[in-house]
Amino acid sequence: MATSNDIKNGTVIKEAGQLWSVLEFQHVKPGKGGAFVRTKQKNIVSGKIIDKTYNAGTKIETATVDRRDFQYLYQDGADFVFMDLTDYDQITVSATVVGDAYKYMLESQQVQIGLHEGDPLYLELPASVVLEITYTEPGLQGDRSTGGTKPATVETGAEIHVPLFLDAGTRVKVDTRTGDYLGRVND
Repeated sequence: MATSNDIKNGTVIKEAGQLWSVLEFQHVKPGKGGAFVRTKQKNIVSGKIIDKTYNAGTKIETATVDRRDFQYLYQDGADFVFMDLTDYDQITVSATVVGDAYKYMLESQQVQIGLHEGDPLYLELPASVVLEITYTEPGLQGDRSTGGTKPATVETGAEIHVPLFLDAGTRVKVDTRTGDYLGRVND
């Protein structure tokens, strides 16, 4: 057991059978009354974000979440198979845990998976990935980077918006958190 004074960013709190990750915390000592800790927490499973306040010294139950590096191997029906890069064990992760990250995952790509008691809780991709455009309408003469954007399908099947001058076969850098086009990659 820990106390509310031990709360830091990234601490995982077990409360009412659910796991909550602390995104922000602030120790507050008002002029009148007792000190308290104000937190912003995210439910690890559902992604819901709440604000919660604890009185100073309140006992809380913390959970251990092990973040480990995995390599994405392949999709097996609705599930995804990953290999632990330390002991080469394979684990199967459900589509609900992977979420929309599958849109930016290529085979052999390295990801981080948060595990609690051996159960995968969440998956983190690198901030950006390089993907090849497989289909987009052809660009026209005179289209410039400051013009508009057009939809393009990348090799994972995700659809992103790219500048008008890009064609199929071009490799682009994509932000995995928002799906935004970040730039063209010249090999």
